This record gives sequence, C-alpha cells and structure tokens, in this order.
Amino acid sequence: MMKEHAKLIKVISSAGEIIGRKKLQKMIYIAKKVNLPFYEKYNFHFYGPYSEELTLRIEELCNLGFINEIHEKKGGYFQYRYSLTESGQQFLGHYDVDMPQLKACMLDLNEQNSRFLELVSTILYFEGLDADEVREKIYTLKSKQRYTEEEIQEAYQYIHKIKEIVGVELAKQ
Repeated sequence: MMKEHAKLIKVISSAGEIIGRKKLQKMIYIAKKVNLPFYEKYNFHFYGPYSEELTLRIEELCNLGFINEIHEKKGGYFQYRYSLTESGQQFLGHYDVDMPQLKACMLDLNEQNSRFLELVSTILYFEGLDADEVREKIYTLKSKQRYTEEEIQEAYQYIHKIKEIVGVELAKQ
C-alpha cells in the first residue's frame, strides 16, 4: 500500500511543484494511460477523469507531512500548490521507486496548463472510440471549455509526444 504513496511522492519530487488539484489529477491519469505503473481507479467527472483514490492518498500524504499543500486565494477560488517536504524526501528513500521515465514525463506534463491536460485526459479516457466519436464527446461533455479543432489536433500530437518520451525512456532500461 505505501508503495503507491511513494510513487505519488516521486511524482511531486520529479515535477518540483505542481500547481492545482485538477492538474495533479490529470498528470497522474495521463501517466497511467501511457503505461506508467499507477493503479488509481478513475471515473469521468466534471473536469474529465477523476480519482477519489488519488485525492485520498494525496490527503494522507499531506496529513503525514510528506507533501506540502499550500492554499492560495486566486480571485474567486482557491488554488493548491503541492511540493515535497524533507520528511517526504526521507520517506521516499525507504522505497525503491524505479521509474526513470517518470521524471521526463512529469516535467513535460507539468509545463502544460490544466485546461490542455483536461482535454488530453478526456481524449485518453475515450481512446476506445474512433476519432469522430471522441470529438463528439469533447464537444458535448466539454462544451463550456469551447475546445477548437486545432486544440484537439494539438492534444492528439501531445499524446503521441508523451508516449514517445515514456517509450524512449523505457527503451533505455
């Protein structure tokens, strides 16, 4: 059980700092979908794939003092910042989380904005459908986001890129 917690600590360690709960959810989901060993269960929610399991694990890690969660008031909402604590770094030292491809993946994902990661994760959630059906899901379920055809194409290209990053790193092992 704690090995899954250690993987999440490794994610934060690899990314440096992750700004936003939604962003963290999407980063883990995308990593899972490109075959990194994450096992949290996801359901489709308001902002795309969401894992209650992941939320609880992050909360546990914050309560244990392994991850620092800072709440910032931004206009009419709160933004959350996640970073690794010294205790978290020490905890990570007790686990062999051998995922060399994780760092490059997380750094790249962390450079993207939450809105884009929401689109990418939505496409991956419906990857069993053909491209036209996926577009229809996006236009229906994500109508408020007003994604353009160009953004959807960009998301498909990004999925290919992130799979290459993980694939290249996996090939080096």
